[in-house]
Amino acid sequence: MEQAKLRRISELSRKSRAGQSLTEAERAEQAALRKEYIDEMKQSLRCQLDAIEIIDETGAHPLAKKQ
Repeated sequence: MEQAKLRRISELSRKSRAGQSLTEAERAEQAALRKEYIDEMKQSLRCQLDAIEIIDETGAHPLAKKQ
């Protein structure tokens, strides 16, 4: 995620915690940025998990995906 977007998430969060109310547009922007951030984190984690292999006496085996 771009640094500018991460800074904007932090800015909106600080504003909200400081007791300043966010406008409807800011709340919508915050929700969209948070969703984008979470989606990117999930994708990154999925890639890491997909790369994991279990190595035992018989060789390397990729992790099986749960159904």
